Order: sequence, then C-alpha cells, then structure tokens
Amino acid sequence: MRLTDFLVSDMASILDVLKKINSSSGGNAYILFVKDINDRIIGSISDGDCRRALIRGKKLDTSVCDVMNADFTFLEHGNFDIEKISLIRKKNLKYVPEIYSDKRLYAIRDFTDGKSYIPVDAVLMAGGQGKRLQPLTLSTPKPLLKVADKAIIDYNIDNVIKYGIDNINVTVNYLHEQIEEHFSKPIDGFRVNCIKEGKYLGTIGSLRLISNWKYDTILVMNSDLFTNINFEAFYVHFKKHNADMSVAAVPYNVNIPYGIFEINNTREIKGIKEKPNYYYYANAGIYLIKRELLSYIPNDAFYDATDFILRLIQLNKKVIRYPITGYWIDIGKPEDFKNVQEFARNIRAN
Repeated sequence: MRLTDFLVSDMASILDVLKKINSSSGGNAYILFVKDINDRIIGSISDGDCRRALIRGKKLDTSVCDVMNADFTFLEHGNFDIEKISLIRKKNLKYVPEIYSDKRLYAIRDFTDGKSYIPVDAVLMAGGQGKRLQPLTLSTPKPLLKVADKAIIDYNIDNVIKYGIDNINVTVNYLHEQIEEHFSKPIDGFRVNCIKEGKYLGTIGSLRLISNWKYDTILVMNSDLFTNINFEAFYVHFKKHNADMSVAAVPYNVNIPYGIFEINNTREIKGIKEKPNYYYYANAGIYLIKRELLSYIPNDAFYDATDFILRLIQLNKKVIRYPITGYWIDIGKPEDFKNVQEFARNIRAN
C-alpha cells in the first residue's frame, strides 16, 4: 500500500474519511492519519471513530479534526522503542506511522501477520564451501540449496524481513557469483547487499568489510540454518540484560546408556552414576553484537565467532546466551539435508 492510501487532509469530513477507507486497496486500511497543511501528522481516525461519532449525533460533513484521535500511537524515526513495539503488537494494532521529529511522515509500519520492527543491522554469513554436503555443493553454494523448493538462505532472509530489518548484508566467497545473482533484485522491496571476501575470513571476520551500518546493534547469523527464532524476543533479552554480545543457544542432551564411575584424584572409584543424562547448550550460530565491539575483530584475517566470544570474555565484556524456544536445524550433513526436507514440507503445509 502507498503512503497516500493512509493519509487524509485536516480539511476532510467524516464522509471523506469513510469513502477513502472504503476504497483504499480493497478496504485493508481501517485507519487513516490526518495531516495538516505543513504535512505534519496530527491525529488518526478509523472507521470505528467515524461510526461512534455519527451515533453521538455528528453529521457526515463534520470536520475530521472534531473526531480524530490526537493522542495516537506512533514510532519515532531513528529511535525505535522496543517496548512500544511490543505494546503495539499486544494491542493488535495493524498499521502505525513512523514520523520524523517535526511530525512529518516517514513510513507506515505494517504489524499484520506477526510482523515487528527491531533496530538492528543484519549480516548473514554465506561464504563457506559446505564441504560436508558434497557433492551437492560442488556446483551450488550451500545457502542456495533448495529446501522444499526454496533456497535455505531465503527462509532466513524472510524471517529477518518479518522483523522489519531493512539493512541486510550477505557476505560471500565460494561460488559467490551465484549468490550475487540470486540477490540482484529486491526481495519484497528490500535490497540485500552482497559483500565479497577477498579470501575466506572465518565465521565472523568479514564483518570488518561492511561499512553501511545504520544501528548500534548487529544481528549476525549463519545463512544455512533452518530456524524460526524470534528475533524480537532475542533483541529484548539482549537489551534487558545490557549485554555486549548475546549468543543464541540450542539445548543438547547427552544420554549415556551405561553406569559411569565417579573417580577421585587417586583414581579410586567413589560411586556410580547409572545411565546419566547431561544437559548442555550448544552455539546456534546466531548473535547480537554491539557495533562498537567490531574493533576487536582483526582486519583482513581469518577469525571465527568462537575466537571473538573468547576475546570478549577475556576483556570482561558481558556475553550472555539466549535459549531458542522454536525449531533450529543445522544442515551440516547429507542426512540433515534429507531430514529437513520433510520437516519443511510439514511446516509449509500447516
């Protein structure tokens, strides 16, 4: 929908509002935003506001300014308040204006279908060779392998877009031409920027090649994961704990089907644990990082995310873990790729 579909002049009447709501893109916009002669947004008005005004005795030619809501919900451009966004979703508001400090309209944010907006830049790592999946990856980069007729990386791009992230970068190396061609056109109006490594820089080293940052927080993830992680909850958790870096983690159970000896320093058996179950959290390859910390990543050098995590810990930075509650599959081996096909088909069918 165009921005003009959501706007009405402060000179309009109730009848003008009802006509516009009725005609706008199939009637999907049930709310309009009132602008003054200087294009400042001064209020909102919905079809419900109009009906209630008519019931109170107002006429169809009553000015929109007499019935609009001057205390309307909006987002400040460049200063997203994640708590307000959470409140918008709880109130089930569908369309919310994002406005400049002078009240002019920047955008209409769409909160339908579970969409959200978080102030982060996104980087998807897509430079690896996917050796464990050969021969599938001999001629096709792993992120472009199809899962249920859709490239693996596109599931992650769609999920990023769902949370309103509009600065999306993909770092490429192996068979980079195919990925660059794949993203040569915008996806749902969003352009994906491909950043080519001169040499393989590990799982996080290529961040130093990017300069088009918009926000103070960076979402970094492997592009070949199959997951429905809730990025809003991930970000809220990150901010709540005032972390320098947050590492998404998946539960991993180890069941040992034998009795395990408990041994002291002199190798004496002091007890037996019968068929113990050990519970761990594994690195999911998804991170939130304060942008100011990128200076700790060396320039033009191989550097893995695990190296970066350990470096931050040595510097007494606050590194926390965020447990993923949805699904997460690392498509590493041929059997993983086979199993995820049926899993994806079932998800799309439901």
